[in-house]
Amino acid sequence: MERPTSTAPTDQAPADPAATDDTLAAQPIGYWSGLAHTAVTRHLRDAMARIDVTQPQYWVLNRVHGGSAAPTREEVVAQLTPLADGPQDISRVVDQLLHRGWIGEDGQRLGLTDEGEAARLRLRELVTGLRAEVHRGISDAEYVAALKVLRTMVTNIEGPRPV
Repeated sequence: MERPTSTAPTDQAPADPAATDDTLAAQPIGYWSGLAHTAVTRHLRDAMARIDVTQPQYWVLNRVHGGSAAPTREEVVAQLTPLADGPQDISRVVDQLLHRGWIGEDGQRLGLTDEGEAARLRLRELVTGLRAEVHRGISDAEYVAALKVLRTMVTNIEGPRPV
């Protein structure tokens, strides 16, 4: 994304849920990104709870399914813990999914059972529908532009992320 070379900073206004389009540039990103995160996460987790699944369980099912080699518990925990609510959450989820019979262990490696793959596919269908609901009225180009802006803001603060 190209950066402007000589743009004066916009004054920061207090968060205002009723802000009009012409005043949005002065709104705090933390407020709006936090509001979006909370609303989308709550909506997703509520839908999953109705079928007795959690968002972290879906993350683990996807991680165990994806990749060129079956992951170890340690690899799954290391990759997904930054997304979780606490440092022990992902390890607990692995235990829950082992108990439920959705994943199995082959030595040190984790793999999906037939029941786990069926659950992952059902969840993927649910999440795809929820995504369509959240994205209603937003073109792919607008969505990509929004993510590029957020990614640039993160880079401005934290520096580039390793690939």
